[in-house]
Amino acid sequence: MSAETEALNEQIKQSVALLRRHLDWDVALGRLAELNNRAEDPDLWNDSDVAQKLMRERTLLAGQVEGVQRLEADVRDALDLSELAEMEGDEGVQKDALLMLRALADEAKRRETESLLSGEADSNDCYLEVNAGAGGTEAQDWAEMLLRMYTRWAEQHGYKVALMESSEGEQAGLKSATIQVSGPNAYGWLKTEAGVHRLVRISPFDAAARRQTSFASVWVYPVVDDSIEIEVNEADLRVDTFRASGAGGQHVNKTESAIRITHVPSGIVVACQTDRSQHRNRATAMTMLKARLYEQELQRREAAAAQTEAAKTDIGWGHQIRSYVLAPYQLVKDLRTSVERGNPSAVLDGDLDDFMAAALAARVGATRSEASASAQ
Repeated sequence: MSAETEALNEQIKQSVALLRRHLDWDVALGRLAELNNRAEDPDLWNDSDVAQKLMRERTLLAGQVEGVQRLEADVRDALDLSELAEMEGDEGVQKDALLMLRALADEAKRRETESLLSGEADSNDCYLEVNAGAGGTEAQDWAEMLLRMYTRWAEQHGYKVALMESSEGEQAGLKSATIQVSGPNAYGWLKTEAGVHRLVRISPFDAAARRQTSFASVWVYPVVDDSIEIEVNEADLRVDTFRASGAGGQHVNKTESAIRITHVPSGIVVACQTDRSQHRNRATAMTMLKARLYEQELQRREAAAAQTEAAKTDIGWGHQIRSYVLAPYQLVKDLRTSVERGNPSAVLDGDLDDFMAAALAARVGATRSEASASAQ
């Protein structure tokens, strides 16, 4: 067995040990068996809310358990193949086995990072809100670029994306927009993207082709279900109606079906214009407001809440979490984790996993290597 094969095998073993420890393996197997038995009960769907919650838990836990089991089986197969190829002196097959182990090591690292998604709402769907900073058209164009970046990331990972609200810029881009991202651990991954994002580029809107710096903010909050009770006093709300902007047909643009709700005590503002019905838009906006209030409570519980709130003071210099430099050189750098990439076009096309993984590990106070060492 080659030195690289042994190193990869050891790396994967450490990751698997961490995953088993995080899941509390025996407890997880017992809970999965219990959920499988309950799923076969014909009376389960008498209460659809309870049934849906149970099935979501079952799907999530089964994915985690089966993922570890499949990883272990694939590693055994790759090692057996490598050993057989070494005995027969088949270098081609040895290279194939090594490639398999490298891919499995990458998968193990990804699962190791996913194991850090243990927050109260990490498994939930989420809302992602983009707001342009000061700078007019430049910042508004940057906000639209960010929205596209997160939409592409979500689509690449099999998540569903729905536009909840958008406010178009005067000449180009967006003043603000909110999307709902639906899929396993959507909030857990995207919560690491909350903060101010800075763009440096040659302005496409400047005839003199001067370099410009633009800012936009991203805020992320989880979708809350009926099992999470959030009390909202109607007296604390200011509700405004307005005409929906953008595409949507004649009806959307002629009637005041869009809803904006301001929660006066917190200053939180949400808006929805996805439906032609004002009542349905109001119901959706209330769900978004409850999600924002819930996210606010989660932030209070986290040790890093003070830093997060401080980052929200201004959409500008000194508060950014990441810089995207397109000129005079090409670089994307996360200022929290120092992760860098020299291909901004790929990042802006949705290649964000490395940034998210590093930020997630930093957020829970552990790096991948430290987490692996603690499992030994």
